[in-house]
Amino acid sequence: MLKPRLRRASRRLLLYREQRYPNIERIGVTHSHWGDLYHILLTISWPAFIMLVSGCYLLVNSLFAMAYGLDANAIANIRDGHFQDLFFFSVQTMASIGYGAMYPTSTYTHWLVVIEAIFGVFFIAVTTGLVFARFSLPTARILYSRVAVVAPFNGVPTLMFRTANERRNYILEAQLWVTLVRDETTEEGEYIRRFHDLPLVRSHTPVFSLSWTAMHRLTSDSPFYGETPETLRQNRAEIIVTLTGLDETLSQTIHARHSFSAYDIYWNHKFVDIISTNDKGRSVVDYNHFHSIEPVEQHSTAHRNPQEQLTSWTSH
Repeated sequence: MLKPRLRRASRRLLLYREQRYPNIERIGVTHSHWGDLYHILLTISWPAFIMLVSGCYLLVNSLFAMAYGLDANAIANIRDGHFQDLFFFSVQTMASIGYGAMYPTSTYTHWLVVIEAIFGVFFIAVTTGLVFARFSLPTARILYSRVAVVAPFNGVPTLMFRTANERRNYILEAQLWVTLVRDETTEEGEYIRRFHDLPLVRSHTPVFSLSWTAMHRLTSDSPFYGETPETLRQNRAEIIVTLTGLDETLSQTIHARHSFSAYDIYWNHKFVDIISTNDKGRSVVDYNHFHSIEPVEQHSTAHRNPQEQLTSWTSH
């Protein structure tokens, strides 16, 4: 039994990295990040979001404290030369706390308090909306096997990988799309990156709750037909998997994607069985061996290498 680990090569995926978005350098794009600020604020990590909002809050209060400091006698009970008193007064004003120990005493400061109060209303409203939007984003807890395997199934070599729903609920009308991406050369001698759909034995399930083994038969009609580990690596092949479905709890459509590089495909291996029945007759799924694989026993072709065995399978 083998439990594959994430290889270094698999982390440098061609279209997707371990992060959520592709690592592609764009040249000549006039798009400004400031014009898509809302999308950035929704997609950055929570620590970065909290640090950014907190930093903006402290910066704005510091700027207002400097503005209050232009009039030395505008705020009652402020100690001379103590910037922190002006800063604390700004925080109390923006947060509508108003302890009463410090209060404005001039027309200039009163108007400045009005401006800060208006700004504080918008700042709190925007921040609250962003926090709610981040919490309300539909997310999927989909587990994919670390590797894919190529093994005979009913006498036909089949590409297989596992996926599972980690939540204790149902995903309704779940669908899987599997695509093979590789470098190819056209008849004109141009190199292109082509996408080939890989039809599955079953690409749709009405209820997805436990595990699902996706299978693509390597017949003569398959874009995978005739491929070997060497050709897949030479052509920078990658398998892209996309799962969509309706979360029963949220009643919203969820998406989950994954990618297998050529180095993540184990030939002449199969997944370890993880489904059993306990003493009470209930089905048991052992996720401890979800990623475990084992070699396929090929007695009649034990002397052949994986490439020769694949050729013998695809000839059926």
